[in-house]
Amino acid sequence: MLVEFPVGGSRLKGYLAIPETGSGPGVLVLQEWWGLVDHIKEMCDRLAEGGFTALAPDLYHGGCTTDPDEAGRMMMALDLPAVAADLHGAIDYLRGHEACGSARIATLGFGLGGRLALYGACENPHSVGACVGFYGVHPNIRPDVTKIDGPVLGIFAARDGFVTPQVVADLGARLTAAGRPHEFKTYEGVDHAFMNDTRPDVHDAAAARDAWERTIEFLHCHLA
Repeated sequence: MLVEFPVGGSRLKGYLAIPETGSGPGVLVLQEWWGLVDHIKEMCDRLAEGGFTALAPDLYHGGCTTDPDEAGRMMMALDLPAVAADLHGAIDYLRGHEACGSARIATLGFGLGGRLALYGACENPHSVGACVGFYGVHPNIRPDVTKIDGPVLGIFAARDGFVTPQVVADLGARLTAAGRPHEFKTYEGVDHAFMNDTRPDVHDAAAARDAWERTIEFLHCHLA
């Protein structure tokens, strides 16, 4: 369902999915560069089916696209302080919702959202207890991983032209140097955005199924 909640002096919209039990551990779901499209809402619904209360904030404030060039422009036009405020407000809203059954939540995102999931976890360590990033990318956002207070699950694609093996290795080295627990899984023979089943050009059903099972197990293990 669509919801609206306060962020500073304004309002932010989002999509909220609640499990049939009425409550579950909270997961903040962060969008790809396309915006808050149906695929991201479906990810929230799938999390609810797995027993989680999932919220996807609309970080483009109503904007979305199917054009890669426009998506790139929208991603690069994000104002980081404003995004930080939106993330903080969304985390507070989710944690305070009656359907959120965990003291701390997890952040989870895809592409742009994968990088923002890590950034949000680093900037809100008292509220975020776990992070899942699918092939997280943004050239101007470099989370301070020394701040994070919880484990990280990183999901990557071996043929990813954005999040290359070197990018993955660098992130792993930073987390290791900071003493932060993390688990990385790279799927061979698949491309960036392989989880997105609305994109048959890159979607890989087998890798997506395994990655989702790992994600659900990780979230159940680290959220309480």
